[in-house]
Amino acid sequence: MGALDTAILPTAADIDAAAQRLFGVAVRTPLVNAPVLDAALGARVFLKAETLQRTGSFKFRGAYNKVSSIPLARRGAGVVAYSSGNHAQGVAAAARLLGMRATIVMPSDAPRAKRARTLALGAEVVAYDRNSEDRAAIAARLVAERGATLVPPYDDALIIAGQGTIGREIVEDLARLGLAPEIVVIGASGGGLAAGISLGVKARVPQAKFYTVEPEGFDDTLRSFASGKREANARMSGSICDALMSNTPGELTFPITQALIGQGLTASDAEVARAVRYAFEELKLVVEPGGAIGLAALLAGKLDVTGKVVVGVLSGGNVDADLFARLIT
Repeated sequence: MGALDTAILPTAADIDAAAQRLFGVAVRTPLVNAPVLDAALGARVFLKAETLQRTGSFKFRGAYNKVSSIPLARRGAGVVAYSSGNHAQGVAAAARLLGMRATIVMPSDAPRAKRARTLALGAEVVAYDRNSEDRAAIAARLVAERGATLVPPYDDALIIAGQGTIGREIVEDLARLGLAPEIVVIGASGGGLAAGISLGVKARVPQAKFYTVEPEGFDDTLRSFASGKREANARMSGSICDALMSNTPGELTFPITQALIGQGLTASDAEVARAVRYAFEELKLVVEPGGAIGLAALLAGKLDVTGKVVVGVLSGGNVDADLFARLIT
């Protein structure tokens, strides 16, 4: 894994510890199997519905695992995070449960629903322009001023381990059906979800194969796999997948995804819109564009999954009503 100190990377044991912290707090989301999807793809297809997670996305898992690990003596200074919305809500909810103050640095063009829910959870929102301002620098200033703890969106061992509980649940729930995952398709931005799930699954099913999926034109993870080093996107906006707009894989997440995944796909906005509509019409699920990108790749035939046990992760369902209405019609 290069020159990075591998001792700071999370392990399967860290995921087990996260599962204990999250037990009774996070929702154990269902692994949905739909016969109509099986028939369409010629496979056994299961969708991990993190749309039904607390705050409407997988982000609550990592956020709570991180925030609940902050020593009691430091909790009074609160937490600071930066996010386009899903991590914001996860951190705000975790902080509220633990009686802590949360400040979220959020792009001014974030979906209204995500901003409103973050405020409703009691967090302070600091807006910024994602095309001209550095969210990490703004957050660092707030941390320094307040003595708060930074809760990164993905590049943190506790965050990654929290997301890894999804992989653990996937394996356990399939095992109850006498099955094991053969292919797992995961939307990727900074890589926390992909890193965590691949760690959680590989610890129990080492032969499983993984694919990241990114929006067309924002395929920094795919290009990083090809070059062997962390690549960056030229733009920070321009896709309906607002949840997948990190511009480069994480320093901690990339060594994990490079070693355990190493291959990826892309999906166009049109393909993602089709997946959002399909999830609504056929599965009766509300999925935001970024959360539907794995399903989009499967429906578009980007992989030959015939005869396989396939898992797609529906990572979030926080979508503005007007955008959702346009996508499903």
